[in-house]
Amino acid sequence: MLRRAVDFLAGLGFGLALILAGMADPGKVIGFLDLAGAWDPSLALVMGGAVLIGLVGFALVYRRGSAVLGGPLETPAERRIDMRLIGGSLLFGAGWGMTGFCPGPALVALGAGQTQAALFVLAMCAGMALVALLRRSGGRPSA
Repeated sequence: MLRRAVDFLAGLGFGLALILAGMADPGKVIGFLDLAGAWDPSLALVMGGAVLIGLVGFALVYRRGSAVLGGPLETPAERRIDMRLIGGSLLFGAGWGMTGFCPGPALVALGAGQTQAALFVLAMCAGMALVALLRRSGGRPSA
């Protein structure tokens, strides 16, 4: 029960931070990505702050050796850069640039009633279902 409450509060805090930072506004994100046009650098501060907080958080967690609530640390086992990672990164970046959404902010925007996020979330779910289907059938998604 405590774990679920902590998970809920962490998700709520993350969602509120995304809204306050403007990450759930696709226009703001596209303005940040538009280097040749009316560039809006404000999200660089948000991302820089997130990276710094993440670095400190990971350093503390790795020093502890376990999660805050006592569970095991779940970190990625794979550390090499391969074509699947590069292809997935390119697809993510292209989708982010075209729509102004990435998964977390898209869910926040959908929950906040932004109807344009619905198509993105549907496409995201379809992509995840396709990858799961390919993995179950023994195929390996290339990206």
